[in-house]
Order: sequence, then structure tokens, then C-alpha cells
Amino acid sequence: MARYFIEVSYKGTEYSGFQIQKNSNSIQAEIEKALSVFFKQKFSLTGASRTDSGVHALQNYFHFDTIPSSQEKKVPDNLQVSDDSYTELDFEKAIYNLNAILPRDILIKNILKVDDKTHCRFNAISREYEYIIYSEKNPFLEDRAYYYPYPLDIGKLMDAAQIILSNNDFTSFSKKNTQVKDFICHIKKSEWEKGNDTLVYRVKSNRFLRGMVKGLVGTMLRVGTGKITLERFRKIIENKDCTKADFSVPPGGLFLMKVQYDFIQE
Repeated sequence: MARYFIEVSYKGTEYSGFQIQKNSNSIQAEIEKALSVFFKQKFSLTGASRTDSGVHALQNYFHFDTIPSSQEKKVPDNLQVSDDSYTELDFEKAIYNLNAILPRDILIKNILKVDDKTHCRFNAISREYEYIIYSEKNPFLEDRAYYYPYPLDIGKLMDAAQIILSNNDFTSFSKKNTQVKDFICHIKKSEWEKGNDTLVYRVKSNRFLRGMVKGLVGTMLRVGTGKITLERFRKIIENKDCTKADFSVPPGGLFLMKVQYDFIQE
């Protein structure tokens, strides 16, 4: 058996999320379908970082396993070579053809062979997200950022982002019925940056909880507009009560920017 990582990028507007779901379309379903068409065998993918409905990704990963040709089920002929591995040329051919099959809003960027024990989710050392906001009407940002035409105190937003860095229990920013063992996340970056037309929140952590980035952004925006104080924001984190956080920001402004592994060079 050999294991392969697939690096993908996608615009999530038209999808119910990253992971396969019943009676709805997903990024995983589209990629599995394209693989099955090209390789003429069924694929079951494992994802690195789940993104919710409408969320985009510049970089995310799946992994899949192949069965050695010595076993009953063979490696697909169009990628099989004499030593049971894939050559660089084979990858280029596969990527080109898979992207021709996939919808225009999903891109396969790379396929790489990894150790057969490497897991794209559990071996990731960090994930990095961005949430983009704009305050003046702009049709070119409409489905890739959150239109928020209200005065914001940038200084208070930055202070709130620093409070996040000093905490590691984010129970308050995980949606209800999230099935996880704990709510501990080690935040490595939390900052706001103002550009010419946008305001961007960047956050990097070893892991994220369901709805966490949207909850952080929505609640910080309440600080930025003066609806709650910085001290109240701090208490929301400490009280570990998700009903006090604001998850109402739309998904279109959220991007998974990077999934990092120690064995993949940036």
C-alpha cells in the first residue's frame, strides 16, 4: 500500500462544505468523483481540515491509499510503473486530467507520495485562516469578503486579537454539539491588518474548533463597534459559554490559507 497527499484549492460558495454529506454537494464528493472517473476505481479520501459551507481554501489536503499491484486490486494502469511508485511525469498527467474533470471552482495543485503512516489531519502541525472585511461597496469582493459598512475601532480590534493569544481554551467559540475531546487550541498568530480596501483578521493555530474563526471574528466586531468592552470579550472567553459569542458573520469572507506539515517545504 502507498499513501498520497492531494493539495487542493477551492472556492466554497456553491458547496455544503469540505466533507461528504448526504443529499448535498461537497468538495470531497467532487474530488472523489473526478478520481474515480480518471482512475476507473472507487476512492475514499481523508481530509486534513474541514471547512464549513461557503468557506474557501487556498490550501487544503486529502490523502488516499493505493493497493500494490501484487494484490488482487491493482494500481490504476494510467499511473502504474514498474516499481509500484508514481513518477513526476505521471503526477503531471494526473493533475492536468483531474483538473479538466473537476468543476472550475476546485483545483488540484499537487499530488505527492508520503510515508504510508502519515495522516493529513493528525500530522498537520498548524492551520492558518484569514477573514476578510470591506466597508465600501465593491462587487468584486461580494462573494469573497464580508461587507460591513460600520465604523470600527481598529485599535480595539487589535487589542482583542492579543487577548486571544493569551488563552488556550476556546469552548466559547465552538458551536454546540461539536464532538471533540477538548477545546484546547494553541494559537500562534492572532492579528488584524488594514489594507487599502479591506480589513483582514489572520489566525494560526495547531487546530480549530467548529465555527471557531467565525465566532472569534463576529465577537471581535462587537468590540470594534463598541457593543461590548474588551473586558467583556475577555470574560466571554473565560466563561466557556458559546451562547455569548457571535457566530453570525457570513462564511464567504473566510479562507483556509495554509495547512502546514514539517515534511513539506513552504
